[in-house]
Amino acid sequence: MNGPLEWIAAIGTMLAAGLIAADLGRKVTGYGFILFCAVSVTWIVSGLTDNAMPIAAMNAILLLINAWGVWQYLLSRKNRKVMERVAPIEEKIEEEVEQEIAHEKG
Repeated sequence: MNGPLEWIAAIGTMLAAGLIAADLGRKVTGYGFILFCAVSVTWIVSGLTDNAMPIAAMNAILLLINAWGVWQYLLSRKNRKVMERVAPIEEKIEEEVEQEIAHEKG
């Protein structure tokens, strides 16, 4: 378990986690979940070919969880409609909070 497949999966996992942790918006978070799905499949293949069943089993479950994340952030019609309405309000509130923080510092 130290070949190119595992390195691709490891780097992809770190990139996906970074996309989600960066909190750059719903779309970017959704893309992070897509990347997590891809690397979960990679880890499953690696686990099955190297007889590392715990890795394969864990990533099979993570694949389902990450697919749910893709649904929630990119595909759910209801969530997209809600976020379309929330986005303008969210931007205004974020600007207000940034101004409050700037005044507190300064």
